[in-house]
Amino acid sequence: MNLGVYLKDGLKLYNTLTRTIQPFRPINAGRVKLYTCGPTVYNYAHIGNLRTYIFEDVLRRTLEYFGYSVKHVMNITDVGHLTSDADTGEDKLEVGAKREGTDAWSVSKKYTQAFLEDIESLNIKEPHVLCYATKHIQEQIDLVSDLEKKGFTYRTSDGLYFDTSKLSDYGKLARLDVKGLKAGSRVDIREKKNKTDFALWKFSQEPGKRDMEWDSPWGTGFPGWHIECSAMAMKYFGDHFDIHTGGVDHIAVHHTNEIAQTEAATGKTPWVNYWIHGEFLILDSGRMGKSKGNFIALNSLRKKGYTPLDYRYFCLTAHYRNPLSFSWDSLNGAKNSVSRLNEIVIMIKEDLGTDYESILERTRTQPEKKYLMSFENKLANDLDLPEGLAVMWTALRDESLSSGEKYRLVLKFDEILGLGVKAFGVEEKLTKDLSDLIKRRDQYRVAGNWVKADEIRGKIHERGYDVRDTPKGTVVKKRR
Repeated sequence: MNLGVYLKDGLKLYNTLTRTIQPFRPINAGRVKLYTCGPTVYNYAHIGNLRTYIFEDVLRRTLEYFGYSVKHVMNITDVGHLTSDADTGEDKLEVGAKREGTDAWSVSKKYTQAFLEDIESLNIKEPHVLCYATKHIQEQIDLVSDLEKKGFTYRTSDGLYFDTSKLSDYGKLARLDVKGLKAGSRVDIREKKNKTDFALWKFSQEPGKRDMEWDSPWGTGFPGWHIECSAMAMKYFGDHFDIHTGGVDHIAVHHTNEIAQTEAATGKTPWVNYWIHGEFLILDSGRMGKSKGNFIALNSLRKKGYTPLDYRYFCLTAHYRNPLSFSWDSLNGAKNSVSRLNEIVIMIKEDLGTDYESILERTRTQPEKKYLMSFENKLANDLDLPEGLAVMWTALRDESLSSGEKYRLVLKFDEILGLGVKAFGVEEKLTKDLSDLIKRRDQYRVAGNWVKADEIRGKIHERGYDVRDTPKGTVVKKRR
């Protein structure tokens, strides 16, 4: 296994469970089991959600860069996620169906596809396993049955619940003051024994009316949100694996409850060795969220002339454990940085000529090794990508480096950054219609008719292409 090319120390990651940065030690040498909490597919993923998936992609790329064989599993929550973490309200998929005048199955299919298109456009690697809650109902029923046999459940009029008082270490991930929560609670907990208890299986109040419901030993209903991840992670990884990730909003409820029910069922602890969480994307109005009605989808960025990779770069400029404030000005800065990187790579390729591919076969020089060592050590320090980007820009501005050295370095850095650098400057195959538009725009530019030239630029942009004017002519590149 290759722990980096010039890595001084091993990879270190912040573990929410211990609240410390720890050396990463996989259960099985050279292999990593990685589970990432996926989307609830009742609407488009907003860019706050996507920040988390970008961070998880950087984590996976880092593990692979350092030579680990990674098995990546992500769930698709297509049932059971209620509109309230208190196990009240409607299922979000059912809400989506009412909003769109269709059924929950169609909503799930539509927004799962939209999510997969979003992550592809952001150069996020698709998980090796995408597991759908609706395709693992039996595994969830079996897990709830195990918990029932071990005495961790009780029944109310609306479902089967997990009794958190049966676990002495409940809430250890979030470091919850459970006694304080109970003593100070003025919240109506209805039939729950404890405020922190949560639903394992919810009963259909009017069987036959829901789009998604199943028979179970406890009656017709559907699974609770938390049981899904436990059941599916256990199916693919067993009762002990390496890394579980998600957003910081999952710490206090979702991940806390996953740990509780899984360790209660298996009788083994820890279930997961490393819990790693990404911070929020912040708007002026606060945290972004669909329920708040203040979310921005990736397509909204496209309509304003930004590419998904502009947004990816923007996310890389902040450490994943720090909140990131979103503004159009800051996104514009990221766009300019990507454009500048594109220009530099094109100039490097032009300097190298047809030799730019064969240059990759040559032995690394000492200056390259210095920059790689610096980049890898930033990366190994809990994924410090802002510092890693600084190393990249320093290298590209270093006039003592040859074009070949810079090209080899930027491609190596991009194994983590995921900006698609290798494709920069590659000519697009254009349709005749689009080629004609470009020729007409060039004619207007030569004639000095900038109004008409800009009109055609707008038409080209509407078709999903960016236009760049260079000394050698017009360069057109499809936006991702």
